[in-house]
Amino acid sequence: MAISFDNALGIHEQALQTRVRRAEVLANNLANADTPGYKARDVDFRAMMQKAQESVSGLAMATTHNGHMDTSQPGSDGELLYRTPHQPSIDGNTVDAQGEQSRFMRNAMDYQASFQFLSSKFAGLTKALKGE
Repeated sequence: MAISFDNALGIHEQALQTRVRRAEVLANNLANADTPGYKARDVDFRAMMQKAQESVSGLAMATTHNGHMDTSQPGSDGELLYRTPHQPSIDGNTVDAQGEQSRFMRNAMDYQASFQFLSSKFAGLTKALKGE
């Protein structure tokens, strides 16, 4: 019987890819913290994971006709969204450096947790293949 990695790993592979993408976006925000007129961006991790869960479970809504409405949430397909600032600066920059650093560190910790979970899944699969 063949092992299906999609069934064994679930959405954790997509979670890691999404966390990497979010880290890139947050790092870009931090790099442009002093750029006049720069608008802070982010990805909607929750919406992207909801879409990944639907595709893995097979319960995703399918459009069978071009006239059907798209009811997916904005940002669920990985598009970048603009962040609404609490207090925008005079030069139009919406990056809050401390908030971005906090989000970046939280994302890094979540990435590490997902990575450790996947690592333990692979260790379990390896033991199962060896018959331990």
